[in-house]
Amino acid sequence: MRFAATFTILALAFAPLPALASSCAEQIGTIERRLDSAGAVEITGLQPGHSLQTGSPRSVQGARLNAPSDPNMVSTADGVAAARALIIRAADEDHRGDKRACENTMTEAKGMIGALP
Repeated sequence: MRFAATFTILALAFAPLPALASSCAEQIGTIERRLDSAGAVEITGLQPGHSLQTGSPRSVQGARLNAPSDPNMVSTADGVAAARALIIRAADEDHRGDKRACENTMTEAKGMIGALP
C-alpha cells in the first residue's frame, strides 16, 4: 500500500504539465502573423528573417482600395517598426508573468500598426 502511494505521488510529480498560453501570448502570436501579412509587406517590405503569411482561412478576399476613415490609423513603415519593438517588450513582460504590462504594451503596439491594407 505504501509503495502504491509513493508511486502515485512520484508519477504525479514528474507528469508533464500542460502548456498554458496566456491571453497576451496569444495576442503576440496573432499580431506577429499580422505583421507578416501581405498588407504589412506592402507597407514595410519583407523584413529579414520573416516570411510572408498567405492562405489564412479568415483573410480578407480583396484589397482595400480606399484609405481608413480615421487618418491617424494609416499604417506607416515607422509605426510597424515601432510595433515590432513593442512586441518584443510585450513578450518579455509576458515571460516574466506581468500580464497587465504585457496587455498594455500590446494595446500600444496595435495602435502603432494602424489599419494595414
